[in-house]
Amino acid sequence: MDWITGIQRAIDYVEAHLDEELDYDAIARESFSSSFHFQRVFSILCGYTLGEYIRCRRLSSAGVKLANGNAKVIDVALECGYDSPDSFAKAFRAFHGITPSQARGSGAKLRSFSRLNIKVILEGGKDMQYRLEEKPAMLLTGFKCRFTGDPLNKGEQDHNFACETRVEQYVLEGRSRIHDMVYTVMTDFGDDGYDFYYAYPLPKWALEDFEKDLGDFAKRYTHLQIPAGLYVVCETERCMFPLELVDELRRRIVAEWLPTSGYVLRDAPEIGVIHWPFEDGNEEVNNSHYCEIWLPVSKAQ
Repeated sequence: MDWITGIQRAIDYVEAHLDEELDYDAIARESFSSSFHFQRVFSILCGYTLGEYIRCRRLSSAGVKLANGNAKVIDVALECGYDSPDSFAKAFRAFHGITPSQARGSGAKLRSFSRLNIKVILEGGKDMQYRLEEKPAMLLTGFKCRFTGDPLNKGEQDHNFACETRVEQYVLEGRSRIHDMVYTVMTDFGDDGYDFYYAYPLPKWALEDFEKDLGDFAKRYTHLQIPAGLYVVCETERCMFPLELVDELRRRIVAEWLPTSGYVLRDAPEIGVIHWPFEDGNEEVNNSHYCEIWLPVSKAQ
């Protein structure tokens, strides 16, 4: 129960100080964990970052205050943590779809984002295989997108990014000569989101001539140094579309395995490996796709 109690205490602390400047270290202390560990666990369990939760709760509350007709826009903006009415108005419009002044009008349609409450439900009792692996340092070459924004529209960014970068994907696939596997990397986690990469390990010859062969196109890519470290590794089921299973598996690792494991999440890139064998017309091969999830961990102090 300490795990559940800690997260709920942190959420209660946020709600009690929503109109004040929030200290993320103080929030994490309520959960009995480090700031990084709490924020990563929060984002995996909830599907959005702590910063996004705070922003949405504040803008939801701002809509109520303005609709009541008594609060000044500048006062509400400051309570929400915005330095100017203009930046507040931009965020308010993006969230509610109307301006702060329009929110005062009769019949204005506002968006509500309710507070989180942790409920204890019976989970587990299901098999989840995992392994702890010390991974060596590795070099990956990839291209990124900063995933940010609306927690109610999660997933759209990933879909658009995958569809809009086919050329970048095909170029790296060809140079790596790996046709049945691709890496994903999630790193640089912050209040607004994280950097997401599709990446490949390139052979030495491809790295040496990378800029020469690709010219200006090479600027679209980043060479990622992944440090050596310990990971908990889990795999999805084998099926045609394993990417649909990844978010739930990540949540299960954090909700079911992590609390009793004696490990905590450490500040390092999160790695995914998509195994994608394909043979036209071979149903058995095409249903053998799966994803690995590598969550960086360290022994709890």
